[in-house]
Amino acid sequence: MTTAAETVRKMFGEGDRKRDAGLKTPADIIRYDDIQYGDIEPKWQMLDVYRPKNAEGKLPVIVSVHGGAWVYGDKDVYQFYCMSLAQRGFAVVNFSYRLSPEYQYPASFEDTSSVCAWILKNAEKYGFDTDKIFGVGDSAGAHMLSLFSCALTNPEYAAVCGYQIPDGFRFQAIALNCGAFKMEMGPEGELNAQLMKGLLPKGGTDEEFELISSYLHITPDYPPVYIMTCPGDFLKAQPAFIIPVLEENDVQFVYRRFGDKKNPLAHVFHCNIRSAEGNICNDEECAFFCEFI
Repeated sequence: MTTAAETVRKMFGEGDRKRDAGLKTPADIIRYDDIQYGDIEPKWQMLDVYRPKNAEGKLPVIVSVHGGAWVYGDKDVYQFYCMSLAQRGFAVVNFSYRLSPEYQYPASFEDTSSVCAWILKNAEKYGFDTDKIFGVGDSAGAHMLSLFSCALTNPEYAAVCGYQIPDGFRFQAIALNCGAFKMEMGPEGELNAQLMKGLLPKGGTDEEFELISSYLHITPDYPPVYIMTCPGDFLKAQPAFIIPVLEENDVQFVYRRFGDKKNPLAHVFHCNIRSAEGNICNDEECAFFCEFI
């Protein structure tokens, strides 16, 4: 394990446990836990499904791609955030994926693709409306979701991306929260450089960074996007790379910058379901999705 992974796992884990301390499954949610979607690594290739208890029939679906600098996180860390989305009228698929550096690119993308194929295969059992599938991702998860959406909508990119795309799967719209869209090494010795060396099989060549920078692979077929950041987000400069490309390709998008100098908020503040601003953001994103239902 790299020092970078150890650092992130300790720091993020402490913060997330503090954030969610005392939270329990809401009384109005039914959950289906620990469903295996892959056969390579059962520990990581697991998912949960959450639905509103009083909902009958098929529901629009939200797929959550969790963050964690590609080295941290799982479905348990995101369960309360995802159940709060389900309370807004969606069936939510919350999954774990294989993490770097133990599993390098494209392992986590292969797992995302496997989850999407699982959704299509199990739509009847769990009441998924496969004509109304949406995605949310934050931080590294937003990077992954933005890039996976490129593979779904850009055949040339799909041919070289390194993982298989599920036939018939598409997002109606996606939400990219505090994400990274232009990938680069950064200064030698800093945390990001260590993370990139752990993630990428060749350690971070120019070709690898071009391959995993989503803003380079967007086409007019890209799904509508809700993009969010805040002053306290260390990735707040990243929307400047993807927004001009969305505009150039006439892709519908909403850009929201929450907070201000007095209340800068923090990276992925929306995952805190006790946060007033986080709930506003999540309300807006679900309302954005409902425009495409």
